Amino acid sequence: IVNAGRIAPGAPLNFSVPTGNFGNILAGWYAKRMGLPVNRFICASNENNVLTEFITTGVYDRNRPFHTTISPSMDILISSNLERLLYAITGSDVQVADCMRALKESGRYEVSAQVQEMIRKDFAAGFCSDGETKAEIAKVWSEKGYLMDTHTAVGHKVLADYRAASKDETPAVVVSTASPFKFCDSVLSALGEDVSAPGTELIRRLETKTGISAPAALRGLAGRPVRFGGCVKKEAMQDIVMDFLR
Repeated sequence: IVNAGRIAPGAPLNFSVPTGNFGNILAGWYAKRMGLPVNRFICASNENNVLTEFITTGVYDRNRPFHTTISPSMDILISSNLERLLYAITGSDVQVADCMRALKESGRYEVSAQVQEMIRKDFAAGFCSDGETKAEIAKVWSEKGYLMDTHTAVGHKVLADYRAASKDETPAVVVSTASPFKFCDSVLSALGEDVSAPGTELIRRLETKTGISAPAALRGLAGRPVRFGGCVKKEAMQDIVMDFLR
């Protein structure tokens, strides 16, 4: 970005980070505390928008419907890394323990106005639907020739919404989390293509549609045997893990 003349060396950036478990964005926040010039982090969620609500209201409430979305890595209602942020901000084992206890017992906790203010100093948040995600993939491909996966598209859309609402035009980086070929069915659908075919065929169709080559590891999947086909209920997981270890 510096080499492109968009910012001067040392000038701050915004980062829009698609996240469900708050890990990548938390690592960025730690980097800011170590001196990385960052203005704000935009926490981008899908319809499982528990983080959006928390950052904007100070209330964390997992008592809501769980949505299975086209950005499945963010389909999370208990964001485990958020506990680390709360500890870093408050420095209090007791406060964090109280929050985690309330989350376990009632599915909900609320932080103080002071903690809310400290969080909102560094973080903004937003979310978008599957329909908006697909529209963003199509828009960016049409206008920029850049092919996004579903998670990256969430980050791109939420950044656009944040800029429109806040008028903050700080140069920004959208953290791109995966290859679009990993989610070829949703990406092809976003581009208006038929997705009624096996996954390996959809990879080929997406290559043909876009002129972009899929990663070699994905291109080589055609014809290979399925290694893992089982499905285990959570009550049986401990026994399955023990059998595997033996």
